[in-house]
Amino acid sequence: MDAILNVSSSSLPKLQCPAINTARYDELTVTGSPPMLDYFFALDLRQALPLLPLLIGSIVEAIKYLGPKRCALSIVEGHSSDGTADVLAALKPALDGMGISYHFKSSDIDPSQGERVARLAQLRNIALEPLTDFPSDKETHPHPNTTVVFLNDVSICAEDILELVYQRRALAADMTCAMDWTYVGNDPTFYDVWIARNLNGDSFFDIPPDGSWNSAWNLFWNAEETQTRFFNKVPFQVFSCWNGASAFTAQPLLDHAVRFRAANETAGECRQGEPQLFCKDLWFNGYRKIAVVPSVNLEYSVEKGKLIKEAKGFTSDTVSTQDSAGDHIEWRLDPPEKVKCMPSWENQFWQLWNETLKRR
Repeated sequence: MDAILNVSSSSLPKLQCPAINTARYDELTVTGSPPMLDYFFALDLRQALPLLPLLIGSIVEAIKYLGPKRCALSIVEGHSSDGTADVLAALKPALDGMGISYHFKSSDIDPSQGERVARLAQLRNIALEPLTDFPSDKETHPHPNTTVVFLNDVSICAEDILELVYQRRALAADMTCAMDWTYVGNDPTFYDVWIARNLNGDSFFDIPPDGSWNSAWNLFWNAEETQTRFFNKVPFQVFSCWNGASAFTAQPLLDHAVRFRAANETAGECRQGEPQLFCKDLWFNGYRKIAVVPSVNLEYSVEKGKLIKEAKGFTSDTVSTQDSAGDHIEWRLDPPEKVKCMPSWENQFWQLWNETLKRR
């Protein structure tokens, strides 16, 4: 518990995260009158015990900086045998004492059984329930500009979280995402290639029908402007992303316009992951400003998280050398005509971006 709640604790392995740049993120702490629920943190976790000190510790650090009364934290745990649920449940008295609205639930939904994407979507929606079903008599309540921060089981620092929130506001974006990586060899490889799509509708790197990731080094090979912005580590617009961590507007959730879901395959919709469908539905409902923030780079273990920070730099290292004017995006509000569908690596084809939605 001390490793989670005490940012300076070294009792368990953590990243040596930089201190929060209060000058950069100060505007995120401005409280309205009356105070409202400005930030909603959501996670689905399973077998995540080794990551909890860093992951939850960074969330708590970010919340304490933003203002506990303005934040809520919702975690859904499922089928963990490593003590994840016990630790998350034991956090409640301490978080309550800080003034953080903490919602913890264990679920019997098992994505490894049955329709995986549909079950993952269920779990994500359960994590959002304290927001979407918010009691009207609560003193602090969400509003259309509330930011949802939805995190996977990633190795992350508080400054990574704050940068995603900051860029959502600075860019007037509907959604911002990190870049997530995995190590399949000595060099890091972009991970969320099944979900992420460029503005041209294509995947971030080319995967041939044999499933080879040999071209993973050649990111954005057919999107020159995007590739240039990526190499310059400035935000770039995409059709869809998730990439381990995202920050997005709560408005379509509060309006009951968008939820996580599985594909409508019986109507001919491409089988795809629930985050890609979430972005597709955002576009369909007019929320078209979706950006990746390449200064935020994540991995899925503490050990490899250290490696990715060594390879890509901490967020503060990157942004400290940049002129914020270079972050500006000329938003394109017209979607690509078609988006690449990849039910499997062997089965790839192009489909209208709004397939099935136009027939609702």
